[in-house]
Amino acid sequence: MSNLPRKIRMMEIMQDGKEYWNYEVIEQTMKDYGFQGEFSRGTLNMDLIELAAVSFIKEVDLKVDDEGVYKKGFLLHKYVITEDGKARLSEACMNAI
Repeated sequence: MSNLPRKIRMMEIMQDGKEYWNYEVIEQTMKDYGFQGEFSRGTLNMDLIELAAVSFIKEVDLKVDDEGVYKKGFLLHKYVITEDGKARLSEACMNAI
């Protein structure tokens, strides 16, 4: 179980600069925090949307979930961490020491 705030952990998952689909980050975060269920997935998806709204991550692609990997018929978003996100992550990790 992670001791980091959820949004910081999500940015930590993406800190390598690779592009990640929302469901990939959500699945890892759910494992890290022991979350289960549809409510938790929705909450974590909203966390990603909030991180994008403040420019800590940015959307680089989207598609309809035709296969049901997250939720059939819903939009899947692909994100990458921004330089602002990396700076915030660095600040948050330094403050945790």
